[in-house]
Amino acid sequence: MGAPTRDVSPTAAEEHLEELDRLLDTAGGVVVGIVRQRLDTPHPKYFVGEGKAHEVLDLAREKGADLVIFDDELSPAQSKNLEALLKIRVMDRTELILDIFVTRARTTEAQMQVEVAQLEYMLPRLKRLWTHLERTAGGVGIGMRGPGETQLETDRRLISRRIRDLKEKLATVARRRATQRKSRAGEFRAALVGYTNAGKSSILRGLSGSDVFVEDRLFATLDPATRLVELPGGAHALVTDTVGFIRKLPHDLVASFRATLEEATDADVLLHVIDAAFPTWPEQKHVVEGVLSDLGLDDRPIILVFNKVDRLTHSEERSLREQVRAVFPETSILVSAVEPGGLDALRDQLQEEMRASRPEVHLTLPSTDGEALAVVYREGEVITREEDGEVIRLRARLPKWTLGRLQQRDGVQVSQVV
Repeated sequence: MGAPTRDVSPTAAEEHLEELDRLLDTAGGVVVGIVRQRLDTPHPKYFVGEGKAHEVLDLAREKGADLVIFDDELSPAQSKNLEALLKIRVMDRTELILDIFVTRARTTEAQMQVEVAQLEYMLPRLKRLWTHLERTAGGVGIGMRGPGETQLETDRRLISRRIRDLKEKLATVARRRATQRKSRAGEFRAALVGYTNAGKSSILRGLSGSDVFVEDRLFATLDPATRLVELPGGAHALVTDTVGFIRKLPHDLVASFRATLEEATDADVLLHVIDAAFPTWPEQKHVVEGVLSDLGLDDRPIILVFNKVDRLTHSEERSLREQVRAVFPETSILVSAVEPGGLDALRDQLQEEMRASRPEVHLTLPSTDGEALAVVYREGEVITREEDGEVIRLRARLPKWTLGRLQQRDGVQVSQVV
């Protein structure tokens, strides 16, 4: 059921419904009919007008549908009223996305994150979702004294407790993840962000050569995957794939996955992957930027990575390059995750970003300080090396954090290359 307000263009409204179709396919359902209505504002009872709600009822009976999905979020009262009228299950876009996330969450962390989002969505909707809501009778026996407690109140209390417990466990996971990130201090890190199905996982697999799950469906992967990527000149970077974004992404879901997305917070650069072959990719780009802003990541260095250029004609690719140069101030590159050499430009750009974030310095180390030498090789890029008796002279690129540690060691001298 599509019921956009009049400020949504007809083209955008149809794209939203097409995306809802793909979401349903990802969840394992099949569309048997579509009902549309333009609204000035949603109606309080059925979201759509009463006449349109009865049209949905007639179509559902005709097609033998067992589920009706609305493209916008319904209030608890609207959901309850619609199910009372239609006599079948009613879901909104938020609930459908949550359902997909349940099937896609593979790690314990992702499963807990999704469960928190589900429970927070469920909490104000208990009257519709559950039927055992009759007030328990007050009694005079043991355990039955007093006016009693509604089952609804009991369920709310249990759900609230479960949410609290899950959030405490997720906080523990977040602290463990932060410790792991500290152990990788000095490594150049990039995070892949973007609209779902833009090709982030395909890019990570192409860059790293490792086995990363890829599927041409929305939200194919939820769990962050970090891989070591070799760069030109023998350098390397850690690249992390994050959960994809989508229009009308449930707020509770974004909040639940905040710990996972902290990988992007600590990245040296964000790689915003855009499906260049999608007709209205600027809208998807805007959606991603909105979520990044909500997460406080809009000030991070960003490279726009226009993926799937292999699906464009030569004239379309030329037009895209001209548009990108004229419109976007960010560094932008065009890539293909499937063509041989299609990611070379991205590797080169990552190399440039790494060098820009790691100043070139002269280092003088005591030849006996093997630990300091190991740190330089592990966390930096050695350009030249000379040994002169009791000292080792290096020219290298190093993270500023690493330089600060080295300068605190006895006998280590650091000077900036002019």
